[in-house]
Amino acid sequence: MSQTPLLNDRDIEFLLYEFLNSEALLERPRYQEHSREVFDATLATAKTIAEKYFANHNAKGDANEPTFDGENVHLIPETQEAWNAFAEAGFLAAHYDFEEGGMQMPEIILRAAMSYISSANISSTGYPFLTLGSANLIHSFGDEAQKAKYLPPMMDGRFSGTMALTEPGQGSALADIKTTAKPQDDGTYRIFGQKMFISAGDHNLTENIVHMVLAKIEGAPAGTKGISLFICPKFMVNEDGSVGERNDVALAGLLHKMGYRNTTSTVLSFGEKDGAVGYLVGEAHKGLAYMFQMMNEARIGVGLGAAVLGYQGYNYSLDYARNRPQGRLPSQKDPTSKQVNIVEHADVRRMLLAQKAYVEGSMALCFYASQLFEDSNTATSEEERKQAFTLLDLITPMVKSFPSKYGLRANEHAIQILGGSGYIREYPVEQYYRDNRLNPIHEGAEGIHGLDLLGRKVPMNGLAGYQALKDEILASTEEAKTIAETSAWAKSIEEALASLDQTTMSLLGTLGKGEVDLGMANATVYLDMFGRVLVSWIWLKQAIIAAKALATDLHQDEENFYRGKLQAAQYYIQWELPEIDYQAKLLQSQDDTCLAMQDAWF
Repeated sequence: MSQTPLLNDRDIEFLLYEFLNSEALLERPRYQEHSREVFDATLATAKTIAEKYFANHNAKGDANEPTFDGENVHLIPETQEAWNAFAEAGFLAAHYDFEEGGMQMPEIILRAAMSYISSANISSTGYPFLTLGSANLIHSFGDEAQKAKYLPPMMDGRFSGTMALTEPGQGSALADIKTTAKPQDDGTYRIFGQKMFISAGDHNLTENIVHMVLAKIEGAPAGTKGISLFICPKFMVNEDGSVGERNDVALAGLLHKMGYRNTTSTVLSFGEKDGAVGYLVGEAHKGLAYMFQMMNEARIGVGLGAAVLGYQGYNYSLDYARNRPQGRLPSQKDPTSKQVNIVEHADVRRMLLAQKAYVEGSMALCFYASQLFEDSNTATSEEERKQAFTLLDLITPMVKSFPSKYGLRANEHAIQILGGSGYIREYPVEQYYRDNRLNPIHEGAEGIHGLDLLGRKVPMNGLAGYQALKDEILASTEEAKTIAETSAWAKSIEEALASLDQTTMSLLGTLGKGEVDLGMANATVYLDMFGRVLVSWIWLKQAIIAAKALATDLHQDEENFYRGKLQAAQYYIQWELPEIDYQAKLLQSQDDTCLAMQDAWF
């Protein structure tokens, strides 16, 4: 078999410059010194680093997990080379302004660049991924002294970062965290507690690790209103910026995961001796609100990571199907006739088409969210910025959950296409599945996002985000009605949107009557239903572009590309979207099967 590509370069180009028109960003003041060539060079650099420094140890890092000898964590040496290459290319600082030492690069271009890195080795990507998020927290909410002390070494790769939220016994229930912060006379705090499942929580890649820790100051209000955010470095940092003595942060042990194995997963103990020195970020008791910035950034990143893992499986199984002869078509009765490659079998094409629809739809969704993030910060008018934020806030639960669910399903199909070869380690698709299985859980389990979507995001501000998205969808269906290839799909999506409307109003009515447990009981089904409608719209938008392109004179490769887009849109809208009919019936009936089940009956 030939070497399969990390991603489809033509698809990335399509998403950036046709689906999103990212080139229009060059008209904004922040990006006027850039050009399309600069954007493309950034992507090319990321692809080169991904191929040379990340892809080369994806399997090796999976087979040789990090180890802890009681004092130090040891990683395979290729991980250090990958970290160094990423940092030296400037990607840890690329999104910051020129005067801050950055490249002033748009969010959407950097997300596209990160998609290459993640597709090559999702596990080793965890270290820069978390460092970017934690540095952004300090950049947004830290004081000037904190920024001066921690941001330069994090931007150049000498320090890395983590987010330390979860505790033993407290997964998603952050209101109940037990980690405490005791104020000191010098303005610092002493942190006491334990954090669990902390990715990249200890390693030997950098001189220091900056932990962003959620804790409750002594005497703080109960629940989430009492949570504060602290910088708690592994090593103290001296006034001259040099690394000092060890802080009272200890690695209690490494956790051994089914996937993402080369990213350390740690249990960290804060304050086993005199207390770990922590520095309050921003105002007391506002830590969870601050941390949501990093969490929401991470949710887009997790969604994109799930999409590219699905993409990797799709690329590999497609190449395998094109080169694996087996069997004959049902119409071929001659047992002596030549076997066909399995890509010729209709059921294999079904699984390949499902993968294409899932992964390309997920990539487009994540890129769209990244564009909204960009617009919420740099769009020319306040109204545009507010509208982008409103839309992004609404769809974030689905941006994280849809790729995590259906990227994983794509990996299942990839394994199935390879048959017996799919579940042995000599082939990579089983690792893609194991790596991807983490994504429906971390950065908020699927069920949490269902509760968030139905309980908070949809009704927020008088359904402002929901209505804004409806307007966007209906504008696309009106355009699609004028195009022969897409007119029928426009009707299907409008009917689906009407069904979503009825379901949403029914559930909100139940919640409005105070029947909260009943109304929220099937929120995960609602999340999936909404996600199907959202991704159908994403596919309709791609199909409109493809249909218009096919009306022009194209080379054969380009025609094939756009016809593939149309066929994937057709598959998703005609095969996947109708699943909402059952979901709507279940949800509108206020079915209490699961809620009414009793513990004793199990």
